[in-house]
Amino acid sequence: MSQRGIDLTTSLGYLLKEASSALRASMEAALRPLGMTITHYSCLELLAQRPGLSNSELARGAFVTRQSMNVLLQALERDGDVTRPEEARVGKVLPTQLTPLGRRKLEKASAAVRAVENRMLGGMTHDEQATAFQALQSMIQSLRDETQDEKHERQ
Repeated sequence: MSQRGIDLTTSLGYLLKEASSALRASMEAALRPLGMTITHYSCLELLAQRPGLSNSELARGAFVTRQSMNVLLQALERDGDVTRPEEARVGKVLPTQLTPLGRRKLEKASAAVRAVENRMLGGMTHDEQATAFQALQSMIQSLRDETQDEKHERQ
């Protein structure tokens, strides 16, 4: 490792970023024939698992801005994939629901994404997959804990 930087050949962070980039490219390629992006798919998947999420909750779950999610939701609503009430029952929140058409599209997209994930994990045993899963969860938690600690220190 050099004194001035990070040795990219041994950096776990760099390797994670490379894996993330490869996964994203493979998922985009699998979803493109279905007329979807990863964000589009993520939104439908989130709504299937947690119906009624708000624009802000969907944006956080799909790792995009609220503005980007709002544009996507307008397109999904126009295409008949989701419904949102005309007016918020409480505050400004417009809970979003999948339509039957949205569910059918999601089934195809989920199958395409599952195939990508199966290909990604194909060279790993079940135990190796479980170990990788636990390691990634631990890394995420450690980084989130540190971020929370930093927020508390600034207050």
